[in-house]
Amino acid sequence: MTAVLAAATLLLTAGCSSDDGGSSDGGGSTPWVSPKPGTSPPPSERAAEEAPPAKGSVKVVRTVTEGLKTPWGLAPLPEGGLLVSSRDEGTITLVDEKTGKKTEVGSVPGVAPGGEGGLMGLALSPTYASDHMVYAYFTSDSDNRIVRMQYDAKRPAGERLGAPDTVFRGIPKGTNHNGGRIAFGPDKMLYVGTGETYVTELAQDKKSTGGKILRLTPEGEPAPGNPFDSPVYSYGHRNVQGLAWDSKQRLFASEFGQDTWDELNHIKPGGNYGWPDVEGRSDDSKYESPIDQWSTDEASPSGIAYAEGSVWMAGLRGKRLWRIPLKGTEESAKPQAFLEEKYGRLRTVVSAGGGKLWLVTSETDGRGTPGSGDDRILELEVK
Repeated sequence: MTAVLAAATLLLTAGCSSDDGGSSDGGGSTPWVSPKPGTSPPPSERAAEEAPPAKGSVKVVRTVTEGLKTPWGLAPLPEGGLLVSSRDEGTITLVDEKTGKKTEVGSVPGVAPGGEGGLMGLALSPTYASDHMVYAYFTSDSDNRIVRMQYDAKRPAGERLGAPDTVFRGIPKGTNHNGGRIAFGPDKMLYVGTGETYVTELAQDKKSTGGKILRLTPEGEPAPGNPFDSPVYSYGHRNVQGLAWDSKQRLFASEFGQDTWDELNHIKPGGNYGWPDVEGRSDDSKYESPIDQWSTDEASPSGIAYAEGSVWMAGLRGKRLWRIPLKGTEESAKPQAFLEEKYGRLRTVVSAGGGKLWLVTSETDGRGTPGSGDDRILELEVK
């Protein structure tokens, strides 16, 4: 079993604020598929390289399923079905995206839920077709860590996850700001969004894995070409829970602010995103400025996805879905808000292809007001 220790991390527990404004929470990712050499990208990809229309639209096609408890990560299976993690229960459930039927496939050993911690992000191995490996990020008694488990759909319900193999450990844990989003990028490396657990100095400490975006091999080693010869890919983050790539392999991430500004950032290798010295835009050239910023009551962004030339950002405290149209790495028009207050807190958004998104609500996370049917997965049609 592999077990890579994160370099020089401080395992300190923090106690205040959260994943809302003056606090924080994470996001789904949009997989990117490279065209074969010598071929042109498909029409939808060519369109994504240009500025999308200034005004977009969102249509709720249907409710896929209801009655989920503290859903967090979402991983669509290539053979059909959606794997959903439960932060507080430490379980993974298979949702039939056609019928909405829910089947618990198993639990992840060692999950220690509390505050914003628990079982969070999910990702499928880039070689899932042959190895059927599911990666999960979770809070244990001592740290945040990443494991991988083999998924066997032929086994009985509740017994479909193999023994966990720990690929990375030692990420700082706290009551809040545990990060939690994981996603495989177009380079087949594993990207990890972490939080600074309210120990703000960790964000600027390049020897710590707290308050960072990490880039790892599927085995949990520092990925070749990382800027600091370590797992760290970018730093100066407060709490990263949204990761997504566009059709040009550019990485974007959402960022929880403290009391003033939440952010959407274009992530550059070795980039310093300013926390705790800067919140929002900065005139200091040593810090990367966000693509845009929002007041914390409008956003508190968790998951993000890329579709139809825009980044789509789920808001927890903001209780809305933001559309940020892009041309390259800059906004091409003013962001639009959709579904405001209609479904409550929004946790995760994932591309479903063909101009559609999966959207996961988060009313049962301890900060919402759960109603009948919460929490749910929605299918959206977006432009």
